[in-house]
Amino acid sequence: MYDKLQNYMNQHIKLNMLEFSLVKMSSSVKRYAKGEVIHSMGDVMESLHFVNSGLLRGFSLDENGKDYTWSLFFNDANARTENLFAVDYESFVNQTPSRLEIEVLEDCELITFSYKNLMLLYDKSSKVQFFAKMMADNAYCYLHNLVIDRQTKSAARRFEEFMHNTPHLLEKVPQYHIA
Repeated sequence: MYDKLQNYMNQHIKLNMLEFSLVKMSSSVKRYAKGEVIHSMGDVMESLHFVNSGLLRGFSLDENGKDYTWSLFFNDANARTENLFAVDYESFVNQTPSRLEIEVLEDCELITFSYKNLMLLYDKSSKVQFFAKMMADNAYCYLHNLVIDRQTKSAARRFEEFMHNTPHLLEKVPQYHIA
């Protein structure tokens, strides 16, 4: 159940058995069915979710009610850091109302860390705290490149890159969510 998380963390830091036991004790495993909403806009993001399996979509709504996909969250060989954690990071870090909704597109299993438990875990483990800093750095770099790509690349070019990096998602995610 925790193998994917442990393997992912071990790519960045090496935790001994006691340290990883703290990680496990600070989290819970939750399962959701396709169609469920695990987080609603306007609510404070109280948990960070590591995607163990399944597929989720984070999206926002414009003032006319049109939805825009923010991110797809999944965990397979094509996943990058930004796909592994289903979270509105800004809302989670600042404990403010979220501007994203997160829906389940494919049955999923998530390893969930509440804000409170994660803060306690950071206090207990400098390695986990370092890991969290690396994750925040990665998230910033991802957003930095995403904004620049949206400003400098055509929609056609961005779609080509999507198809090159994650073509299997086209079979799982309606194209209107990708566009």
